[in-house]
Amino acid sequence: MTRPLVLIVQALVLAAAPAPLEARPALQETGFARLVERLSEPGGYFDSDNLVSNETSYLHVLPALRSLGVRGGAYLGVGPEQNFSYLAEVKPEIAILVDIRRDNMLLHLLFKAMFEVARNRMEYLCLLYGRPVPPILSKWTGQPLDDILTYLDITAGDPAVHARNHTELMERVTRFGVALADSDRTTLRRFHEEFFERGLEITFTSRGRPSRPGYPTERQLYLATDLEGNQGSYLASEESFRVVRDLQRRDRVVPAVGDLAGPIAIKAIAGYLREINLPVSAFYVSNVEMYLFRAGAFPRFAENVRELPAGPSSVLIRSYFGRGRWNAGGGGGGGGAAAPFPQPTPGHLSAQQLQPFPAFLQITARPDAVTYWDVLSNGVVDLRGGGRPERQRQRRGRRAEGQRGRGGEVRAA
Repeated sequence: MTRPLVLIVQALVLAAAPAPLEARPALQETGFARLVERLSEPGGYFDSDNLVSNETSYLHVLPALRSLGVRGGAYLGVGPEQNFSYLAEVKPEIAILVDIRRDNMLLHLLFKAMFEVARNRMEYLCLLYGRPVPPILSKWTGQPLDDILTYLDITAGDPAVHARNHTELMERVTRFGVALADSDRTTLRRFHEEFFERGLEITFTSRGRPSRPGYPTERQLYLATDLEGNQGSYLASEESFRVVRDLQRRDRVVPAVGDLAGPIAIKAIAGYLREINLPVSAFYVSNVEMYLFRAGAFPRFAENVRELPAGPSSVLIRSYFGRGRWNAGGGGGGGGAAAPFPQPTPGHLSAQQLQPFPAFLQITARPDAVTYWDVLSNGVVDLRGGGRPERQRQRRGRRAEGQRGRGGEVRAA
């Protein structure tokens, strides 16, 4: 795009009046808020705000999910907006996003407010990144994602627009009925400022440890492809965006605070799903299992999974990290035999897996005697083989002396 055309577009943008945010009925208490409270437990700590994912491979499971017919039911997941791309594919009846960090629940309330008022992908992203909406917003509804991101690139963030949007979005968040402390509001302002200041180059960051080279930007996550080379994020098409927006507008995306190995949240979720007679279709756990093995908490997680209503087509979606080698032995101390990654993903920082619930339950029948390698290397789906189960791998180091029941550590080679 030439510079004169860029300047004309920007001038038109600045002249365009911002769209008013759609009103939401004011309620002192809502069924949505009651459900958030019912399914939650006191929050815990993780050393990242986790505003965006660090999983470059997160879309690689989409073709297999399609082949296996993973659809409807209840979706469970951890973390921020990578869940939305899974929702667009699975199309669940309800999604419960449970994370040990209360801040994750807060971030999802902000996302929910944006989904409720956004008329299309362009407006959603303008709300998130503090850009003025373009004139004739409807013309952008069917545009390719690349063109929408280019608009964000050439249009400077407007502090006044961002401040006004944040104030109006927070009024909507308040009307959701979830109890918020002043510190929660401060956190949400800080999170929204991060998106405004860093734009599409925002990445996963950690506290107390250096960021690992190669973490993807939000732009790269939006434009990521599945193993068939197709863009698959929830923003890749207006249809996918609308699937998520419809769930959000019907209060069917419920953020909760909980430890996957804790005593309350997963059991409460299991009880609720039995009440409404919905099995779990997909449970996205990211690489949380690695941390649970390190903490000695994996057996409690396995028992919690056993509580969830599930069927033969229910799956776990997980990620793991490394550069071609994995420590099959120790629980974080660096010992044990090095083994090749299951399902290595060349050129990616992470790799994804699908594992049917029945396989996971069989592998973890004696959760105190299982290792992280056992979980990673058995009963998983071949993502490049049309959703067929992979040939069961040799269990290297499974019963190494002194390592029984301990987890493996993902490490760079």
